[in-house]
Amino acid sequence: MTKILRAAVIGAGIMGRNHCRVYTEMDDVELVAVADPDQNALNRLAQRHHVRTYTDYRQMLEREQLDMVSVVVPTELHFGVARATLQAGVATLVEKPIAATVEEGAALVALAHETGTMLTVGHIERFNPAIIALKEQIESGALGKVYQICARRIGPFPARIKDVGVVIDLATHDLDIMHYLTDAIVTKLHAELGQRLHTAHEDLLTAVLRFENEIIGLLDINWLAPTKVRELSVIGERGMFVANYITQDLTLYENDAAPQGNEYHLSVLGVAEGRMIRYKVNKKEPLRAELDAFARAVSEKGTAPVRGEDALLALMVAQKLVESGSRGVTLQLKQDRESWEIVPRRERSRALAVDE
Repeated sequence: MTKILRAAVIGAGIMGRNHCRVYTEMDDVELVAVADPDQNALNRLAQRHHVRTYTDYRQMLEREQLDMVSVVVPTELHFGVARATLQAGVATLVEKPIAATVEEGAALVALAHETGTMLTVGHIERFNPAIIALKEQIESGALGKVYQICARRIGPFPARIKDVGVVIDLATHDLDIMHYLTDAIVTKLHAELGQRLHTAHEDLLTAVLRFENEIIGLLDINWLAPTKVRELSVIGERGMFVANYITQDLTLYENDAAPQGNEYHLSVLGVAEGRMIRYKVNKKEPLRAELDAFARAVSEKGTAPVRGEDALLALMVAQKLVESGSRGVTLQLKQDRESWEIVPRRERSRALAVDE
């Protein structure tokens, strides 16, 4: 008989409520408690889901026998709350980004290893069916050599996000997906930032990244557009894939001039418009897929669906984008795959950086 996992959610905001909803829909999970300082928000969840509520998450960790917990609080609180859940020995999913700073994120990763407690991070786009299908196509060689990956994530300004800017809040999604799809790390980047509506942080990012395997990454991200767009394109010698995160559609635009067969090492003879192929993607709510994977990993004592180290890498590059944009420089990065450390290769003047 399968054990029913006892789950809790810390944070009763919009995303926290979604975690609560999904947990109550899962057959192998029982949502037993929710914690948040807002008693009114707790009362609404208690009425809807018939769960115990706590205004102090520490008290909840002491009283409840939990198998898993979702940490869905403002970014600046990730470190303190996730540290407590890991110290309590409860498998923890912390929403992205892993923490507000690289130092805090690294401390959480180290603590998870020290305590032997699972730490996974809510990089939800990994569970988008269109991205899963895209990953499979790239790995099968459908594009041959990959040249460029471009992410466009734009939409209206979310007034509820006060503690971080668009780079930490949104770009971490696409940085993680770029690392996931290319299986490569960034060696060089340049960012341009804008602050138009946000009172404390940037709300516009345009950036160019170079990966260790020479793939070029482009980021077009802002909170200034009147419509919501979530799209990823990957260009290679055999054509271009376009994945729509919202509709979960995946489309291939073939390069009719690319060599046929499995000889992907051959040079492209040119570029010509070919067939447009729309792939069948079985649509599923990414959050449900993410929490299913989390519960399965906890039940089977498996590996974290998204490792803390992977989330830390996305945060590291995001902070370097902020540094690049703030200083107006191109950063050459040296990345150690084992320690996941990123440091500038050398300090440069604005003139030298622009010249590159």
